[in-house]
Amino acid sequence: MDPPPPHARLPVHARPPAPAAPHAQARWWWVSCHGGSGASTLARLIPGGWESGPAWPNPQLGGPPGVLLVCRSHHAGLSAASAAVRQWASGHVPRTLALWGLVIVADAPGRLPRSLLALRQRISGTVRATFFVPWVEVWRTEEPSRDTAPRQLAQLGELLQSTPWITKGQQG
Repeated sequence: MDPPPPHARLPVHARPPAPAAPHAQARWWWVSCHGGSGASTLARLIPGGWESGPAWPNPQLGGPPGVLLVCRSHHAGLSAASAAVRQWASGHVPRTLALWGLVIVADAPGRLPRSLLALRQRISGTVRATFFVPWVEVWRTEEPSRDTAPRQLAQLGELLQSTPWITKGQQG
């Protein structure tokens, strides 16, 4: 697998990113594959992870060893996720980082077009686990909250808190 072109690569942090919840002990990083991915919302609504922004965390600077990539379900988002997965697979990120999975956040209501379903399927086959967060209409006009979150978000949070391969920090 060829590495992604340099313009498609996420950088590795030169300094530690600020944790979303400094008082909490993080168990994984949320890494945005692109701006507007939804990683900030996930970090606020699912306890246990720190947001890394659109950059790979640098394990030498501290923090958990596991990473969950986050992207939107549109073509640009899925393409950015594909590039991030290729970057990780090609060894262009610290090898001690474990890629635990990909979270795809819906970019619009309704079903994905066939071409995006095919792209999502291709990317899903290259990571350990893929999770899909559906469209939440109320989040267009209100601040996202646990009260308005879809059940899939609560299920993802429960899975992340209880899954042995995540809690043990095994390599992806």
